[in-house]
Amino acid sequence: MRTPLLFGAISALTLAEIAAAEVPVVAVDIAPVHALVATVMGGLGTPNLIVRPGASPHGYALRPSEASALQSADIVFWVSEGLTPWFEGSIEALAKNAKQVELLETEGTTELAFREGAAFDAHGHDDDDEHADEHEEEGHDDEDGHDDEHADHGHDPHAWLDPENAQVWLDVIATDLAALDPENAATYAANATVGKAELAVLMAEINADLAPFRDTNFVVFHDAYQYFENRFDIAAAGAITLGDATDPSPARIAAIRDKVEALNVTCAFSEPQFNPGLIQAVFQDMPTVTGVLDPLGSDLQLGPDLYPQLLRNLASSLGTCLK
Repeated sequence: MRTPLLFGAISALTLAEIAAAEVPVVAVDIAPVHALVATVMGGLGTPNLIVRPGASPHGYALRPSEASALQSADIVFWVSEGLTPWFEGSIEALAKNAKQVELLETEGTTELAFREGAAFDAHGHDDDDEHADEHEEEGHDDEDGHDDEHADHGHDPHAWLDPENAQVWLDVIATDLAALDPENAATYAANATVGKAELAVLMAEINADLAPFRDTNFVVFHDAYQYFENRFDIAAAGAITLGDATDPSPARIAAIRDKVEALNVTCAFSEPQFNPGLIQAVFQDMPTVTGVLDPLGSDLQLGPDLYPQLLRNLASSLGTCLK
């Protein structure tokens, strides 16, 4: 646990009382963002998580305790409207006086456009684009002509799965908290610096762990992982469904099966929030090993360690299945 700096002859108890009185009340959307904010806040306070672990953030009904947490917030950190299209309305209704920070919109964040179709083309780092003021607005249809759940948003919102984005966001979080709580600005900045350094070490470790699998292919349940793929130079061959709101069409399933056979894909991933039987049904007569990827860290304990453990778990699950 990180502790605030001591100034002059002020006792630790007095400083703790001052910090407790001035630390902003913070609300966040999902567990990975909660972990990043908790890292920056250190021992000064704990953010309130709105979307409970294990639930899909794309569609969500607030419980009374979560609505109360929004009402009491001084500042709200959230990923984007593309991830939680319902959340902005909740903020405006319940936390209209709170500062809101949409992290995907912050300067320096790497954004990736949505991939289309059941099978993906090989990706490259030139697909990255830095945050711009003008976002491309596109619709994405599946094979049956149905709009994807993210049709009104030009960029994939799963940006927290790129740890370089997390490093950017740690600084953003520290700056915004310091603006509301200047007495603790040095602590927020120091905690962000330590968090970024720890992520740099972790990225090097994951790069080394995934190096043997650069030329392997896998299939995921829905297209949530391209930020992780792009950062660590591994490539999913396709996704069962573009989003997680609807079941895939027969045409999409057929396209995935064709891709699996053509590339000799031997690994397919489900997600804990959704029925793993769908993966098993798609690949029931194929020699495909199934694993689990969790982009939200649903079974991890909340706190600063959740985010790095989430990345470790993704790398470990990929390595185990691809072996």
